[in-house]
Amino acid sequence: MGGFSIWHWVIVLLIVVMVFGTKKLKNMGSDLGGAVKGFKDGMKDGGQPAADEQSAAQVTSAQAAVKAERNTIDVEARQKS
Repeated sequence: MGGFSIWHWVIVLLIVVMVFGTKKLKNMGSDLGGAVKGFKDGMKDGGQPAADEQSAAQVTSAQAAVKAERNTIDVEARQKS
């Protein structure tokens, strides 16, 4: 009663493939792998000195400002009379 046999797992796998499709499962797997890789890289970077983190934060904020400036649309609002 407590354990599942191999046939139970095969049926569950077939149902999952039928519901999501193989392409979506592949995308989910690659997204999960990228998240794990990012987490591992973050854990490695966590041991760096604070000066490196501060300079990296400055570079990131400068890049964000440039990106925001590119996406800004300058418009003039007028009221209907």
